[in-house]
Amino acid sequence: MARQPRSCRNASLDLLARREHSRFELIRKLKDRDFSLQEIEVTLDALEAENLQSDARYAEAFARQRAQKGNGANRIRYELKERGIDDELIIMALEPWQDQWLEIAARQHEKRFGKQPEDVKERARQTRYLQSRGFGFDIIRQIISD
Repeated sequence: MARQPRSCRNASLDLLARREHSRFELIRKLKDRDFSLQEIEVTLDALEAENLQSDARYAEAFARQRAQKGNGANRIRYELKERGIDDELIIMALEPWQDQWLEIAARQHEKRFGKQPEDVKERARQTRYLQSRGFGFDIIRQIISD
């Protein structure tokens, strides 16, 4: 017995049932499942109109999850951009965390190193680590004292 081909809508809903996805991610995944771009666009427009798919909701959830894992604004911004999120939505998703970046960075520093650097080499290593986590130099300077 031949299997019925799945509809683009059902495939989209299956993906969205597991976790939030950006429109960009859904397009990529649905293309991989051999749906036409036109069919994908129509389906995603309908899902967005029904508020079943939302890039704003995705961006907020993504930013919250990454910030709670100890990532900084720069890294989260980069990762959201990579996932096709507009700059305006990125700004809105990061806004609730504005007052907490210093605290998040300090927590990451304490967890990783536990102490201030004792020499220039160690200071550079700690700076690189915090930078790779997505924190800016203004925050890093406040965390790593002279």
